Amino acid sequence: MTETVIYEQHDAVAVLSINRPDSLNGFTAEVCESLVLAIEKAQRDESIRVLVFTGEGRAFSAGADLKQGFVGDRTTRGKLLFEYAPALTAIAEIPKPVIAAVPGFAAGIGLSFALHSDLLIMADDSFLLSPFTTISLLPDGGANWALVKQIGYHRAYQLCIESERITAERCLELGIANKVVPADELRDAALAWAHELGKRAPLSLAATKKVMRFAMNNDWHSCFTLEASEQQKLRESDDSKEGIAAFFEKREAIFSGK
Repeated sequence: MTETVIYEQHDAVAVLSINRPDSLNGFTAEVCESLVLAIEKAQRDESIRVLVFTGEGRAFSAGADLKQGFVGDRTTRGKLLFEYAPALTAIAEIPKPVIAAVPGFAAGIGLSFALHSDLLIMADDSFLLSPFTTISLLPDGGANWALVKQIGYHRAYQLCIESERITAERCLELGIANKVVPADELRDAALAWAHELGKRAPLSLAATKKVMRFAMNNDWHSCFTLEASEQQKLRESDDSKEGIAAFFEKREAIFSGK
């Protein structure tokens, strides 16, 4: 793993930071690969319960680094399928919650990565931006899917074609963001939130993420059936026994992830 993505551990929380502040954390093939490696590292580490994903400096990410975006033989389609898709898939498939913490702004593919995370906390002076109509492109990295799913077609289409800066407060109103905090408290607030989530049963966090992401694309009956199967596994776990015992004993549960 290179220093294009900084990996830090704070007890049960892994903080992954894109570290290209001079380019406003523009995405490159190296950033994507480093991000996948960082997520794999967090997944292998049983002591890690929650991930915080952010950017160094003034922005979460300005999007694809256009200065490097046309270097090499890979086509645009190839870059999306074989560079960005693996990193986005890693966020979706790691069973641990991923909190995107957005300083400054998240634009272009940076917007896609923020939206694709499980939870989103924003600085009060930050914004999201889909700038593609200003450069004759369309939203990518799954942003079309994410925005339509989250806020509906009409709003999603308008925000994208008008390239509107979606302020943090507006994101909160629309249900895109979970929390908005003062800019100078963003990282501490994200860490505090992650530590609180880290006290929850990790098997439960993982199963809920799995079923809810499945629910985004499947019918009620399929979702209900998956719920039943996952619930059976959880009910047989040591952590479920511990949680129930702690409930009756009026104490805090200590979860092992087993």
